[in-house]
Amino acid sequence: MRKIIYDIATTLDNFVAREDRTVDGFIMEGQHAEEYIERIKEYDTVLMGKHTYEFGFSYGIEPGEPAYPNMMNYVFSRSTHYPTDKGIKVIRDNQISFIEELKQTPGSDIWLCGAGTFAGFLLDHQLIDQLILKVNPIMFGKGISLFGDIRKELELSLINSKTYENGVILQCYDIKY
Repeated sequence: MRKIIYDIATTLDNFVAREDRTVDGFIMEGQHAEEYIERIKEYDTVLMGKHTYEFGFSYGIEPGEPAYPNMMNYVFSRSTHYPTDKGIKVIRDNQISFIEELKQTPGSDIWLCGAGTFAGFLLDHQLIDQLILKVNPIMFGKGISLFGDIRKELELSLINSKTYENGVILQCYDIKY
């Protein structure tokens, strides 16, 4: 069975973006960033919510285009109606059963890109298998939370941890439900 891996940058106080959905303040260069770019090449499927997909528009992605052309893109939104091309599909209904079935299909592990409400929704339904957190040495104080409004008690098993010269700490955990 394929795993869903939530691979995301976060602040020390668990925010993945500022309230206005910007990410200034995160360290975007260095060994951790290079390793991240190599790591996401291993995924063949990416899941994201509407806000994460639309965040890509500020980087030149056109509505209906895949955010990550080298993998199958699934955008989860009940209200989004983008034209879809090969490589992108909007999932409006039966989202949980769709993901459960997707995890049973052949392929590499699945990347959960973005955060907040959609990540909390998946966590609440016990669909995230692993966390890869790039903890940046900054605190926003407020913003978009790592898991939205979900406040669930979980047991995590540390797989590995690595500290980079720039202060970013990579933490990898399996989630035990």
